[in-house]
Amino acid sequence: MTLKGKTALITGSTSGIGLGIAQGFAAEGINLVINGFGKPKDIEKERAGLEAAGVKVVYNAADMTKPDEIAAMIEDTVREFGSLDILVNNAGIQNVAPV
Repeated sequence: MTLKGKTALITGSTSGIGLGIAQGFAAEGINLVINGFGKPKDIEKERAGLEAAGVKVVYNAADMTKPDEIAAMIEDTVREFGSLDILVNNAGIQNVAPV
């Protein structure tokens, strides 16, 4: 089974594990919607790097704590790509403090 040409939305994919998943999907020919936070120049660098694999990559800054933004992100994905085939709910939060 090939996933080439399918569309995936990966939350929390501007760094870490989510970015790693996005890189693997891009290598398989899967178009992507990446989501997360960070510095705009860093996000654009990662987006362009993923797109270098020959797939279309769109960034969406939806806040995962706001249901209306999540719904809009899904609608935007379907409008942009015609479908949403794969959803990876990877977004998370961590609080770092000394032990």
